Amino acid sequence: MSNSSALSADRVLAVLEMLVRMSEGVSLSRIAQELDLPLSATHRLLTVLVNRNYARQNPATEQYEPTLAIATLGIRLLANTRLSDVYQPILDELAEETGELVRLAVLDGEKLTWIARAQGATSSIRYDPVSGHDVPLHATAMGKAWLATLPEQEALRVATAAGFTGAAGPNAVASAAELAAHLREARERGYGLVNEEAEPGISAIAMVVRDGSTDAPVGCISIGGPSFRLSEAKLESFVPKLRAAVDELSALWPVRTYQARNLQERSFPSSPR
Repeated sequence: MSNSSALSADRVLAVLEMLVRMSEGVSLSRIAQELDLPLSATHRLLTVLVNRNYARQNPATEQYEPTLAIATLGIRLLANTRLSDVYQPILDELAEETGELVRLAVLDGEKLTWIARAQGATSSIRYDPVSGHDVPLHATAMGKAWLATLPEQEALRVATAAGFTGAAGPNAVASAAELAAHLREARERGYGLVNEEAEPGISAIAMVVRDGSTDAPVGCISIGGPSFRLSEAKLESFVPKLRAAVDELSALWPVRTYQARNLQERSFPSSPR
């Protein structure tokens, strides 16, 4: 691939990521400004995405929006890896045991993305957000649990790059120094805790899922719900059940990777030597 082709590919992906981040709609001029691109080049990139059905231009506002074709790619990937066969029963059991919302996020580079959930609450007051978007690292139990696995300076670099935004809770941290103190606590405990940080009235606890063969972090499981019934003591009472679920998923993670690899090798056998 030539340098110009690689640059074009990088730019179109940057535009696509911005569309997903600002899914309510964003103007051509703002995309060009934030990505430091010429208007003409930005328009060409958007035209490619529109023609491939990954974006659309709202005729009323003339702003560009992402389409569900982007989400479909992720859904197909999860279906092909059969990861849901592994995680959903574990999430369902944990939700039933705790009576609260359980969520799974997977690690993708320096991002955590919510991909699944199981609702255990049976009352009319329940926490039931939409999954499928990036986790605010500085203000969620998941974000803190994962960041605490990194060296402190690396964790602060990642969190600062992601930005101290995307949280609406009154207790959300707003500085690297404050976050560093939270991460030290999470590192000592072995899990992340939040109380009204990502959202008003919501508290949560989370632990990191690791690949059982490499011990590398691959995601997080959280338990969350209304703060009025989830005190810190209540959340900490979930630790044994949460750790059991995390350990179970961690142990199964490389098994599925191995099975997928074997299936691929059977489907496409190597040529005899």
